[in-house]
Order: sequence, then structure tokens, then C-alpha cells
Amino acid sequence: MTSPIDKAIEQLPEEHREFLQQIRRFVRDDCSPRDEDMEKTGHPPDDLLGKMRELGLFGLTLPEEYGGLALDLKMFSFVLRELAWTNPVVRTYMNINNGLGSSGIKNYGTDEQKEKYLTKLAAGEWIASFCLTEPGAGSDAANISTRAEKTDEGWVIDGTKHYITNAPFANVFTVIAVTDPEKGSRGGITAFVVDRETPGLEVAPVQATMGGVAQHQSEVIFEGCKIPANAQLGPEGQGFRVAMQTLDEGRVSLSASAIGIAERAVEAGRQYAMTRRAFGKRIGDFQGIQWMLADSAVEIYAASTMLLDACDRHARGDDISREASMLKLFASEKACDIADRMIQLHGGYGYTIEGGVERLYRYLRMFRIVEGTSEIQRMKIAKAMLRE
Repeated sequence: MTSPIDKAIEQLPEEHREFLQQIRRFVRDDCSPRDEDMEKTGHPPDDLLGKMRELGLFGLTLPEEYGGLALDLKMFSFVLRELAWTNPVVRTYMNINNGLGSSGIKNYGTDEQKEKYLTKLAAGEWIASFCLTEPGAGSDAANISTRAEKTDEGWVIDGTKHYITNAPFANVFTVIAVTDPEKGSRGGITAFVVDRETPGLEVAPVQATMGGVAQHQSEVIFEGCKIPANAQLGPEGQGFRVAMQTLDEGRVSLSASAIGIAERAVEAGRQYAMTRRAFGKRIGDFQGIQWMLADSAVEIYAASTMLLDACDRHARGDDISREASMLKLFASEKACDIADRMIQLHGGYGYTIEGGVERLYRYLRMFRIVEGTSEIQRMKIAKAMLRE
């Protein structure tokens, strides 16, 4: 069955179609055979990182004048869908450079900031990270407590961020901090761009997760971290806006990854249903198995259609806050349902490490939490409806 995304790809300019084919070959020929190695080490080997740089994967969405490819959100989503067919550490390494870690700099940075950071990020010389979540403020992002105090020389940041993806090896951090507690999220939060080597910034040990070693996240601690005035990102007091705009685009791209992993799980289930035999016939001949595959295909079709719509709205310059939340909620929830269903389809083999399907569920489970939990997405959608 041809996906709505595949049909959309057929309508792309030839150079874009060829680029996606190049990514697919890289994933299937170079990355996938080394999935097990990456699962154990949590890192792409140096030669794969080199190929990722050659393909421009670290600067897919960044402007051409800084060495990027300037792909729009739809093309970026299509690339992420392809990368879903290999170990997620490949996506982890390049995704933040193209999304959360660079969007603030790209959209609000000064020319000096763009030249300094985007050039290195696009080339894959530096890895970016995004510091918003705190021990006491996850879903309630407006109530962060990390403070930035203005001084004659610039700013001093104090506080702790945690669950920060890519922090263990990031070179630069976009940091969201409170600059006026009385105003809070309504003009009292500011964004900053902070180099890793800045005195007073410490990256804590990696926080282990059920996703395995491929999920690189840790606390980032600021203790009297002094940064210059030109480290401010965007207007003072507009940091919450910087963060929220960044998250809208991140929810769309994350959904594309969820769809890709779900498609990978369904293909594994389809292949197993055609080869595994029980009671003298293929298990795919049993209605119960057929319904598992059918329900999964319907959910992927719906999520794919929602993804294309959100990307088209974004390209037109529409506010996609509600659509991004709806897409992220549906795609992440249904992808998890699909992975769980495919474990059930495989029976005992699906529960084994050897089977490989359980790994896809573990990868997907975080998608219902990061970029705003499912519960937060439901709140955002309902509030938007009630405002109308």
C-alpha cells in the first residue's frame, strides 16, 4: 500500500526525490547493518558520522549562507522518516542541530550569533542542545526557576536543567531562564546561547532510560555561570515565545520519526505474518492477525495525512500550534499502540531482544513525553477549541 507521504514525495522536484533516495541508501546500506553495534555503544562510528556530514544531515534546515541545505519542515520530516529505519542514535545526533538547538538562533539570533554557531552546527563540527525542562518544571514550562541576573558585563545564570538531550556531548546550549520573576512567562523569561566551556556550566552524568544508551540525556547545572551580554538570544523577556515556537516545529518533526518507526514495526509484523506458521497455515491467514495489521495501517495513514497537512500549513506561514499538538498527540500515541500490537503479533518472539520489535516500542515510548506530554497536548487542543 502506497503511503500518502510516498505520494507526496512523488510530487517533489527531482533533486529532492534524489536526495531522499540517497538518504534511504545511506540508512539501509551503511547504517542498518551496524544497528547492533550502535545499540551497544550508543554512538554512530566515526565513518558514519563522516558520511552524515557529507550528506549535510547536520544542517538540513539551516540557511544556505551558513552551509545548510535550507530544507523546509516537510522535507525535514521526510528525511526523519527515512532515518527511523536505523538505530535512533543517528537521529539523536543530528536532529537537535536542525530543530530545538538551532531554531532559536536561526529565528532570533544576531548576525554575529548566526555566523558563529550556525556555520559550525551545519557542518556537524558542533552539536547543539536545548535547555528548558527542570526538576520542578517539565510540562509546566512557564514555571521554570533557573534565573539569569543582569550585570554590568552581561548575565549570570543559576539553576538546573534536566532530561536534556545531547547534553553529554553538546558544544552549545540554548538556555531558557527567568529574568523577571514577577512577569514570568508574560515577558519575564529570556533565551540565551551558552558555550559548553563557559565557567559555571557543568554537565552531569548521563541519565539512564528504558530507551537504552542511544538516549543521551543528562542534567545541565549552572552555578554562577557568567555569560556576555551578546549571549542573549532574541529580545529580553521573549524567551518563552522562543521556546514555544521552537516546540511547535519540534512536535511536527518528532511525529515524522514516530510514523517512520511505526511503519518499520508494521513491516516487521507483515513479514512475520507471511512466514510464521501455526495450526498448519500462515498466521497471516487468521483474522485476529489481519485486524492487527489493518488497524495499524489505518492509524499510519491518518497520522501521515495529518503530518502533510501540518507541514503545508507551516509552509503557508499559518500558526500551527494546535495542529502540531494534534499531530504529536495522535502520532505518538498510535505509534506506541502499533509497536505494542506488533510485539503481540510476534508472540513470544516479539518479547525477546533477538526479535527486535521490543526495541522499537522502547524507542517510541518517550515520544509520548518529550516535546510536551500527551496530557499537555490535550490541554492545548481543548483550550484552543474553547477560545473559539
